[in-house]
Amino acid sequence: MDTFNVSLVGVGGQGILLTANLLGRVAALAGLDVKKSEIHGMAQRGGSVASSVRFGERVCSPIIPADESDLLVAFDRLEALRNAPQLKAGGKALVNDVYLTPVTVSSGQQPEVEDLAGSLKAALPDAIFVDAAGVAKEVGNDRTANMVIAGALSALTPFPEELWLKAMAETFTGPKAKLLEVNERAFALGRAAAVK
Repeated sequence: MDTFNVSLVGVGGQGILLTANLLGRVAALAGLDVKKSEIHGMAQRGGSVASSVRFGERVCSPIIPADESDLLVAFDRLEALRNAPQLKAGGKALVNDVYLTPVTVSSGQQPEVEDLAGSLKAALPDAIFVDAAGVAKEVGNDRTANMVIAGALSALTPFPEELWLKAMAETFTGPKAKLLEVNERAFALGRAAAVK
């Protein structure tokens, strides 16, 4: 398998790093070489967070070259727009259909993005949009929105659903084991939303 590059972007607190770790675990379970990087610095909650996951037969670096992401997974619309240039020609984009007002906008340091929907459509015309918050509400737990995105992501990767479920079971252990079932439901609904 050639190296496959996935860029995950969003805002701190949305579960970007958990989703990236889950994807890395799935690729490792498939027997592939995996490299991962993340940028979050001071962005623990509310600031931009980015993670890169690369997998293939042999991956030399965790850094995705410019314009070489096969898949862009954006946990909100503004981050999708900001990171659209990372996507290579023919790449796919998965976007959580939510807009989180950046702190710099709400504090008046930057203007609001005008016509975000139009700009996003122009930048990512074939993007798959998923209402992760709406699906998470269906599940009965708002905090599972990241697993809705992970489920949608799973439908866009070369890995079978069984590997994803195994990786989830390995991730949700100890005190988190009680969260496995609700996250599996969110994952299943997210996967279904991506293949509609």
